[in-house]
Amino acid sequence: MSDGVKERLYQDLARELLVDLAQGKYRVGDRLPAERELSALHNVSRPTVREAIIALEVQGLVEVRVGSGAYVVRLPGDEEKPGFNISAFELTEARLLVEAECAALAAAQITDEELAGLERLVEEIARENLDPKGTERADRQFHVAIAAATRNAALIEIVERLWNLRATSPEASLLHEKARSANIKPVVDEHTAVLDALRARDPRAARASMRAHLSTVLDSLLFATEERAVEEARRAVAAKRERYARATS
Repeated sequence: MSDGVKERLYQDLARELLVDLAQGKYRVGDRLPAERELSALHNVSRPTVREAIIALEVQGLVEVRVGSGAYVVRLPGDEEKPGFNISAFELTEARLLVEAECAALAAAQITDEELAGLERLVEEIARENLDPKGTERADRQFHVAIAAATRNAALIEIVERLWNLRATSPEASLLHEKARSANIKPVVDEHTAVLDALRARDPRAARASMRAHLSTVLDSLLFATEERAVEEARRAVAAKRERYARATS
């Protein structure tokens, strides 16, 4: 299967689901089949199902209720087609490729002043994480500052564009909002690891630490859309309570 075909899988699935809605297979208020069922039915991965559902959610056709599933809230009009923007998964994959190389290039020429600025931003990320209404402004500034340290205007513009797309692409914005609602925030230790590699002027370590960081971001986005996330959390809490009860009985 070519890369082009892989890239279209979630769009193809979104179109199929939209046809199902238009033909009356599901009514307003109905719950769509579980993620694992759609994955098996259409022979696609679960991340592909998630992206397709998000594309429909952006158009107001379905509503995803954490821990419960996706419910139909509106049926499509005549000849309505799903619109597609850049998904959060596509965006983060692009960031992983570009920003990892930016980190490697920056490591070879970053200044002490720039390192001090990055250290302040890591501290700001930690402060923002403590605020329930906090933004991720410092996170963006951290990554853009690393791009600036490459001394390559094209790379700087690319990284800034990728971050702008995170806010302007409806699909990407929605999923990052879901992640934030699930209390998934920038991980200070991961940013510190990138900073330490840059401070050591080690391009290989800088590339690896940035790739590891953005790979974790991808995993977090998957968690934010995982139907089982809440149920697993509930089971974990219940298990802890049971252990505590046994210990104190």
